[in-house]
Amino acid sequence: MLTAQAMKMRWRLLGILYAGSLLYLLFQGGKTSFMLFCIFNVLLLYLLLGRWSGIAGVEGVRKLSHNSGAEQHLMAGSKLDVVISVQIPGVWPIPYVLVRDVLLRQNGGSIPFEASFVPSYRRQGDVTYTTPPLERGVYRFTHTECSTCDIFGLFEHSGTFESTEPVYVYPRTIAIRSWQQLKRGAKGPYSTTASRLSAKETTQINGVREYIYGDKLSRIHWNATARTGEWKSKEFERESLPRTMFLLDRYAGAYDRPEQFELAVSIVASMLDFGFRRSTATGIISVGDTNEGFAPNTSPNQRQLIMNHLVSVQPDGNTPLYRAIRQSASFVPSGSFAVIVSPQTGEEIVLVMEWLKRRGVVPVLIHLKRNGDDVPQPGGKGKEWLKMLQRNGFIVHTISALQELPAALEGGSAS
Repeated sequence: MLTAQAMKMRWRLLGILYAGSLLYLLFQGGKTSFMLFCIFNVLLLYLLLGRWSGIAGVEGVRKLSHNSGAEQHLMAGSKLDVVISVQIPGVWPIPYVLVRDVLLRQNGGSIPFEASFVPSYRRQGDVTYTTPPLERGVYRFTHTECSTCDIFGLFEHSGTFESTEPVYVYPRTIAIRSWQQLKRGAKGPYSTTASRLSAKETTQINGVREYIYGDKLSRIHWNATARTGEWKSKEFERESLPRTMFLLDRYAGAYDRPEQFELAVSIVASMLDFGFRRSTATGIISVGDTNEGFAPNTSPNQRQLIMNHLVSVQPDGNTPLYRAIRQSASFVPSGSFAVIVSPQTGEEIVLVMEWLKRRGVVPVLIHLKRNGDDVPQPGGKGKEWLKMLQRNGFIVHTISALQELPAALEGGSAS
């Protein structure tokens, strides 16, 4: 893109050449000098009229699509296909149009794009590009700049239009078929605190859902499958489940790399999706730079509110987990499940689990493996906190990748 100083220098150079051709005509005379002077006049007229080429009033529409099929939301790791349709007013000929677009991420960073097209006789054109895989967050396009040059490439003229609708990239999720501990509910060690009703399915069909790998043939909804061309499964009504709260650890000092927090958010999103598909009253506590909490609820808007929160949440808290949860005690009802997702170890996590138990809550820890967790400690003290929790009957699942979550929950085993 030409700078203002470069444009000024080029106009000065043309002025010098024009003055030279005029002096040549006045002092030399003849056909050659006259033809040269006429050529310079035609060139200057063309360059001046280029300012009214219509590019300054350019209009455009941006259309977005993504590779997630018919899903409503864009998931982290997906690519976004962008088509920009441009309309240029006026009649002055334009050799080509260069389109520059920038995608901004809410918490910092930008992705620039550049493409060109030759306008049709209707002065229209489309450009298409695909973004790299996008991470979780809220994205917004800045104004789109369209520019063109004269046929000599001397001067550039530009115009802009705006289409700044936000793009929400939701966290990665993984399908969970069942959660054995939640289904057991109040049986066994949970009989004194959790609900007495388990997550058994009734025989009453409650709708149709997407097929999940491993569903029995008896669950296949053949009519819906034939009608849509995609595998569909029957969804049965379920007896009421214990209320479930997710406690997302946002303490900045707990995470040793950004990917670890992304794993925590994906785990919460996956388990939330499972809970809402089972009509479970679900909520979340998220204490960071801002303290946010959603009490357990089964309303249709609850899932959207929590997912919108997870889109932009960051590990920006300065309050340790134990103190943060105590400050949000009103969101954790007695007799509910409390799923803690955290990489923390040691006394901090033991205090949290014991405090929740004293409040009549069934705590479950989804522990995120950190760098160095597998390194043996002198005297074998590295796992003392884990052994203490297991002796007291607490369930702890150690997860190092999102793909490990379904096996841990469906099998009901803990490390």
